[in-house]
Amino acid sequence: MVAEAEIVCQQSVPVLDVSFFGKGSNIDEIDGIVAISSPVSSPKLGKLAVADCVTTADLSSASQPDVKSLEKVPDPRIESTVLQFVPEIRSGSFADIGPRRYMEDEHIQIDDLSSHLGPLFKFPKPSSFYGVFDGHGGPEAAAYVRKHAHRFFFEDVDFPQTCEVNNVFIEGVKDSLSKSFLLADLALADDCTVNSSSGTTALVAMILERVLMVANVGDCRAVLCRKGEAIDMSEDHRPIYPSERRRVEELGGFIDDGYLNGVLSVSRALGDWDMKFPKGSPSPLIAEPEFRQAVLTEDDEFLIIGCDGIWDVMSSQQAVNLVRRGLRRHDDPEQCARDIVREALHRGTFDNLTVIIICFSSADHREQPSPRPRRARRCSLSAEALCSLRRSLLDANAKW
Repeated sequence: MVAEAEIVCQQSVPVLDVSFFGKGSNIDEIDGIVAISSPVSSPKLGKLAVADCVTTADLSSASQPDVKSLEKVPDPRIESTVLQFVPEIRSGSFADIGPRRYMEDEHIQIDDLSSHLGPLFKFPKPSSFYGVFDGHGGPEAAAYVRKHAHRFFFEDVDFPQTCEVNNVFIEGVKDSLSKSFLLADLALADDCTVNSSSGTTALVAMILERVLMVANVGDCRAVLCRKGEAIDMSEDHRPIYPSERRRVEELGGFIDDGYLNGVLSVSRALGDWDMKFPKGSPSPLIAEPEFRQAVLTEDDEFLIIGCDGIWDVMSSQQAVNLVRRGLRRHDDPEQCARDIVREALHRGTFDNLTVIIICFSSADHREQPSPRPRRARRCSLSAEALCSLRRSLLDANAKW
């Protein structure tokens, strides 16, 4: 059942207690992550409708067994340390065509959003923006979204601007990102240079001071490393997942061998207008993002963003382990991105490959491996050598 939603802003509270939602939304608070269920299709950008969406309970059977949830701040004594933490952002990325004939992936990597957009925009410091767009049915849709990302995500939606992070600002960011995804989807329908059978999944991650926000449509994935534990910051939107299947079937779609209407392996995407109903009509394939956010602390080491070509052959925890070892060895996020792509190819992935690694501390703050204790060296002598040494010592004593 679909209900109209109005955005409700909570009273101002410290950033650690922020949780934002639309009236009627399903919210899963996962020990420090706020998973905000996405709105359902609406032709009007000003009003977003809310319906049954992906929840952690629905997807528990499909999630990786080795993925842990974030821990809450246990007591006020630790809260002051958390508030003092300010991430130092640096990143590296790598993309490869893989075994495919064509490259359909695109990505965005902006470590300093204020410098990138110029003085007309005001953002908290640090502020960063990253995106992975995994195209299908041709490269047109992903390339189009990448080319016009500045307009979709910041200009046309009046992205909120401030130097201070508070409840109102974070709610405004979430609302702007929701509109950005819908605007991009509608633009793909109207642009005659984009084939109607071309579409793309999209995952966007923003770091605004200490707040990490992830918006996702499709099966790209964001994974946070907290003290070595892999924390999924997005859910893969697959038609076979219970909540997605229910929504698809209620809107007239069907699932055939795991594919939406027997064609598409994801249940949310931008574009693909040959599969969507006319603009303004509810469709089984939607472009509304699902949100998750977390407050970064000193325990948070890095974020991995990757397309499904990575996650088809590698679990979230395996990727975190690989990156963590690499950062301890050479502290180069770009080399870590290359290592993940190389490992996915070694494991036999069949897709294009794109990955971004975002570190939250400078190279000077990395964890140093503990030095190994030195072992005493041992040497062995033959019987002949021992006799020779004994004679030498006896001769020396005789001279004295």
